[in-house]
Amino acid sequence: MPAATEGVTPSVSVSLPSANGPIEAVPMYAVIRTGGKQYRVAKDDVITVETIPAETGAEVTFEDVLMVGTDEMTNVGAPVIPGAEVTATVLEHKLGDKVLVFKKRRRHNYRRKNGHRQPKTVLKITGISVS
Repeated sequence: MPAATEGVTPSVSVSLPSANGPIEAVPMYAVIRTGGKQYRVAKDDVITVETIPAETGAEVTFEDVLMVGTDEMTNVGAPVIPGAEVTATVLEHKLGDKVLVFKKRRRHNYRRKNGHRQPKTVLKITGISVS
């Protein structure tokens, strides 16, 4: 084996459904928009997003699906895909890491220190559907 290919993992191929064999599920992913940000999600992913007004354990549906795809095909919306939705379950609400804000004006004995923790929501993606 040449030295250039050592340590390289071969790519994994996904078999498509055939008439002779069993049908294997092709992993599907989606790009959703929430809280002014975009997230690439797949089923059973756990993501942390900006706070969502839902109780812990509630089911949340995202209809701002910008893209849906698999390894073989991609469907890009303009700007969203009509009829596509991603469902998720709220796992918990928590606060993000502390961001320190420090202001100083030299030679004026002026120092101010503030901290801020952004509220976040942790979600588990339960499904991706395209109508």
